[in-house]
Formats: sequence, C-alpha cells, structure tokens
Amino acid sequence: MPGSRSLSLAVFVLAGSRLETSADAGVAHFMEHVTFKGTRAYPSPRAVSEAIEGHGGSCNAATDRESTVYWARLPRREAERAFAVLSELTVRPLLRDGDIAREREIIIDEIRSYRDDPGQYVFNIFDRAFFGDTPLGWEIAGDEDSVRQLTDRQIRDFWASTYRPQNLVVAAAGDIEHREVTDLVAATFGSGPAQLPGFSPAPALPVERLAVEERDSSQAHLCLGLPALPRDDPGQWALEMLNGVLGEGSSSRLFQKVREEAALAYDVNSFQTDLSDCGTLQVYAGVDPSDLRSALSAILDELRRLRDEPVPTDELERARAYISGRLELRMEETRHVASWLGVQEALHERVLSVDEVLTELNAVTPADIQALAQRLVRDDRLCLAVISPGRVASQLERTLKLD
Repeated sequence: MPGSRSLSLAVFVLAGSRLETSADAGVAHFMEHVTFKGTRAYPSPRAVSEAIEGHGGSCNAATDRESTVYWARLPRREAERAFAVLSELTVRPLLRDGDIAREREIIIDEIRSYRDDPGQYVFNIFDRAFFGDTPLGWEIAGDEDSVRQLTDRQIRDFWASTYRPQNLVVAAAGDIEHREVTDLVAATFGSGPAQLPGFSPAPALPVERLAVEERDSSQAHLCLGLPALPRDDPGQWALEMLNGVLGEGSSSRLFQKVREEAALAYDVNSFQTDLSDCGTLQVYAGVDPSDLRSALSAILDELRRLRDEPVPTDELERARAYISGRLELRMEETRHVASWLGVQEALHERVLSVDEVLTELNAVTPADIQALAQRLVRDDRLCLAVISPGRVASQLERTLKLD
C-alpha cells in the first residue's frame, strides 16, 4: 500500500476452541492470554506492552472457533519490530507457572464480566442451544470450572502441538514489498512441522429450538437464528446480500420496521457466521420485556417476506451499494487489509481481490436471494435464545412459528 504511514501485521494460528475436548475446554483462549505474560525477548507483560506501545503502535489478539489471531499496527519505520514481537508471542512464549496462575484469575474475571452483560451473553446461550453440548456450543473462553481445572501441562501441550511455524499464516499490509515480508518472516518465525488433531463435524442443526434464561433485568435480549452456509459455499454471495437487506445498517428492513416504524427496539440487527462445515444467520434485538413477543413476530415477518417475495430491485441496489462501499472504505486501512488477506489465506479456499468480490456481489439477483431464503427460512430450522425477566418460555413457544 504505497504511501501508507502504518504497517499492520496479523498472525493467524490455525487452532481455535473447536479443537478442544471437555477435558481442556478454554485452553485455546487461555493460550492466547498467557503469551502476553512474557517471551524470551520480552520477559514481562510490561516489556511486551512497551515493545509496541512504546514505539507508537497497538497490539492485541482474539480466539475464535477455528483460529486464533494476533495483530499489531505500528508506524512503517517499525516494521521489523512488528514481526519480532508477534513471532515472540506465538513461537517463543515463556509459559511460566506463576504467569499461568495469575492469568487464570484474570480470565475468570473476564468470563464473569460478559456473563453480567445480557446483551453479550445471549449469544452464548444461543450457541449452546444451536450446537448443543459440543465444542461449537461451549463458550470460547470456557467456564469458571474448566478454566480452574486446566493444568499447566495442558496449556503447554496445546502450544507445543498447535503454535508451530507451519501452522501459522502471516499477513502484512502497508508500504512494504513482498520480499521484505518473506525475509522478515523467515528471520523471526523460523520453520517447523505441525500436526493438528482434527475436529468433529457439526451436529445436525439446530440441536434445540428454544432456550430461555430468566434474569432480573430492565431489558429483554433475544437472538433468533437458523442454519446457513459453510464458509466457501457458492451461495455465500447471495447470503451476504440477503443479510444486507435484512439487518445491516439503518436502511435495512429490521432497522426500519422493528425500530423506526414499530418502535420495538433500540438495537436490532442481523449477521452471519461461517465455519468450515456450517454457518448461521442470526438476528439480535434488545427490547422492553413487554414487547418481546411483538418484536419476535416482527422479525419473523421479515424472514417470511424474504422467503415469499423477491427483493425489489431498487432496494437490492441500495443494499449492494452499502455492502460494496463499506468493503472499499475499509480497504484503505492497513489493519483491515492485513485481516482480509490473512483470513482468506488461513481459512478460505483462495484469496480474492476486492474487485473479484465486487463482481460476485454485483451478480446476485433478487431471484438468487429468494431462492436462498426459501432454502434456509424454514420453521423446523429456527432456534431462539432469550434472556428476560419473568416467565416467557410458553409465550415464545407459541410465537416461534413461520407458517
């Protein structure tokens, strides 16, 4: 990216929480945390932080189901530092007993913090209902019991088997030549074989239809979802457009109908997730508890419309412009470009250019969207998770119908 003053680096470890068993649930997320406690070159948390922030940058990491990503963004002149620090975090962490013990308590506090946030925790309830008692249904961070039961040996074994150079994808974006990137990767990450255990296929979805947690709160939170498409399914382009029409942005149907016209929610949106062998289409809304059934009915109405009626051409073009423009604007920022390249190289069958993606999005027709909706939007595929005060399960069971 000639002329860019920032350099962004993303390192994808091809291992996430889906590799776990009930005996080591939460180990991938624990591993991501404890690397920041110290490495060979940066032996303390302060040294790790100052290695990036002390030179004008930022750095963080995140654990997902099928990968873990570490990223850093620095001024271009600090390119070598970005590679040095991220290679230290991934292939040369110290993993000391005392560091593991201290981080255990921090992770438990993190788990408690998002359990106290019903707008966040409703997605964990959805995953458990949708995927059942499987690694896909467990919380990525684990729970308090699983985190306390993880041994130092389990954490080190997970690192030894998964954080190997051959199991990493390094993506860089900025005013830097490809040859400089490959030279820096070779010099800092090294090389070495990796053997990953496989993960079990997703179960028949959804496992459950309704999950309700009663909680004394001022707002009810719902997550309605259904099985969608695996990561590289050809129908993903139509799904992207369907989701854009349904619930992305303030021009979407859900925002206009549920919020602006019916005044049933402040926050309502839809989103999609994709894994190697399955995916979801989900809708979230935070509503007054007395409006829970009305909001659910309104969301179901919009799903029916997508199934039963073709999207008008002008509406589809507005959604297409929104999705395409958002992508193009993001690609002016080095961190998004590094993520774009890394995600595709790590998890997809091929790396597409922005123009190739725009061509695919431009090819989606109203008929494509309706055909996909007719395939996905079925009564027997619905799954609903709710956090709400009072007893609402029986009311929601009666409402949770498409036909």
